[in-house]
Amino acid sequence: MPEWQDEGIILSVRGHGETGGVVSLLTRAHGRAMGYIYGATSSRMRGVLEPGNLVSVLWQAKSSDQLGNFTPELEKSAAADVMDDPLKLTAMQSACVLADKTLPERENHPGVFEGTKALMASFATDIWAATYIYWEIGLLRELGFGLDLSKCAATGAVDNLIYVSPKSGCAVSAAAGEIYKERLLALPAFLRGAGEFGDADILEGLKLTGHFLRHRVFALSNSDLPESRLRLEEKFRG
Repeated sequence: MPEWQDEGIILSVRGHGETGGVVSLLTRAHGRAMGYIYGATSSRMRGVLEPGNLVSVLWQAKSSDQLGNFTPELEKSAAADVMDDPLKLTAMQSACVLADKTLPERENHPGVFEGTKALMASFATDIWAATYIYWEIGLLRELGFGLDLSKCAATGAVDNLIYVSPKSGCAVSAAAGEIYKERLLALPAFLRGAGEFGDADILEGLKLTGHFLRHRVFALSNSDLPESRLRLEEKFRG
């Protein structure tokens, strides 16, 4: 009987049967993994299976190609840092849904796991919103759509980078982008290492990563960004 033990972050829970549920986990060594949990809807287990929670998990199945069963134990609850803050809660939900919908099952992405774990920890800090933008940039890179924000795509200059090409995902300097600026995406200062940032900068960051998630990832399945991701951008917009 194949089995493994790992650390994972709860991404989603879908009810199955009267009391069971199919759980999607982002694991350290086994990628995004699915498993069935008996009693997933019980009051005790609901607290364990909240999206964003870090768990240790045992997966067992009769054969390696089956769904298998999870036996989880809670390591850290993400709820304490987000439940009283609707903005943080929406960001956490957005990250979980994005990872759940974009990462192939059973394909290892240790960088995404570590980045997601760091994102969940950041909700206890003042830099969580910037961390979220960096997390989406990392997810895009893992999916094969990395952004190059290090130098101007047109001139190779490394100074005064204020735009990003919506086609190439490469930075563009103020001088090179002047005549095309209406068609370019803004590059927020904090992504250039300029330090301070506010809600307007976070919104520009969400627009930037959202463009590439929408056109490079979700367009492949003729779908839009998940509802929680749309709500996150709208909250910073309003």
